[in-house]
Amino acid sequence: MGVPRTYISKIENGKAMPTLSSLDRLARALQVDISALLRDAPTRHRDEAAVLLTDPFLAEVAKYTAHLTSTQKSIFINHIRELSQNAHQGRNRRMA
Repeated sequence: MGVPRTYISKIENGKAMPTLSSLDRLARALQVDISALLRDAPTRHRDEAAVLLTDPFLAEVAKYTAHLTSTQKSIFINHIRELSQNAHQGRNRRMA
């Protein structure tokens, strides 16, 4: 790629300002348009959320989670994580 990993880390942590040349090489290596590297966090978050909400199940869940407190959201996410792990373990046992 032509850009040292340490330099990429510094860019990610806001300790270095990449040149346009570096951004171009990074974008080509990641197979994305350079504009994708220049989006601010709120825009990126909005775009990623829009993609996730195309899933009907996630869109339905989002209606309810929007009204939860941070503690309730944390509990909810932990329950979902536990359900996911249990389902994954169940599949692995059936395959064995």
